[in-house]
Amino acid sequence: MRPVAVVVGPPGAGKTTIGAALAAALDVEFRDTDADIEAAAGKPITDIFTQDGEPAFRAAEAAAVATALAEHPGVLALGGGAVLAADTRALLAEHTVVFLNVGPSEGLRRTGLSTARPLLAGVNPRATFKGLLDARLPLYREVATVEVATDTASPEQIVADLVEALSPSAPPRGSE
Repeated sequence: MRPVAVVVGPPGAGKTTIGAALAAALDVEFRDTDADIEAAAGKPITDIFTQDGEPAFRAAEAAAVATALAEHPGVLALGGGAVLAADTRALLAEHTVVFLNVGPSEGLRRTGLSTARPLLAGVNPRATFKGLLDARLPLYREVATVEVATDTASPEQIVADLVEALSPSAPPRGSE
């Protein structure tokens, strides 16, 4: 059993929104590893970060991703930092991975100053977000089978494009 598609991207890219809509369009179940982590820990991710630290969260995240990749047959959304783990990137090499790319201005507009996003909290969220994108962009692209810019397209258009890109008649990766 393997996911139909695994959705990755930075905060504000639309992983949950697009992932859920893509799952509905493909008539499969949607799963979000952030929700899995919160359910297993019995507390929100922000509490895991503040009470247990980022290393504890990243370990829980890597375990949740490995489990979900092995058992979920639908569309799977990963947390924005899941690609930081080399083991996770190696596992993703065996899957169809959709990278939802969002620029710094739009990503920050969508996330705002949300306290639910612990890595964006701080004195200069714009610089923090840009630094996060700069560090992660090569990793998202390393694992991506399909990359979609989400800054200006509607969720409906993105999903329609993804359904087409993921169809069995679509050209293989790298043949465009």
